[in-house]
Amino acid sequence: MGNWRDGRGTLTVGAGAESGAEVRVGPEIGLEIAASYGARRRGLLGRDGIDGALLITPCGSVHTFRMRFAIDVAYLDRELTVLDVHTLRPGRLPLPRWRARHVLEAEAGAMAGWGLRVGTRVGVRTAG
Repeated sequence: MGNWRDGRGTLTVGAGAESGAEVRVGPEIGLEIAASYGARRRGLLGRDGIDGALLITPCGSVHTFRMRFAIDVAYLDRELTVLDVHTLRPGRLPLPRWRARHVLEAEAGAMAGWGLRVGTRVGVRTAG
């Protein structure tokens, strides 16, 4: 998936990346995709929450300045495998992840509930 566009889709949290098979662990999760410069820059700013997740692509780092709520952040590589997961309170600037090509954001605590952790592979299906 190299040609990303702003829009909506569905996220699935899977396992078995080494075999190339995706095993669905939980329900499909609503997904917003931010691929344009403006959408990536805006991210979750100005919101009071998010239902589902936001995929920012391409992206290797984020900040939570001017955010209104704490978020979970997952850094993904080219194959959509999770490299790192953190919960960030507003006003934070974590170090960039150099191998990250995409960032997934959700409300704090959501990713643990989805079973998303380092080494997990996610699937993205775009709408339309």
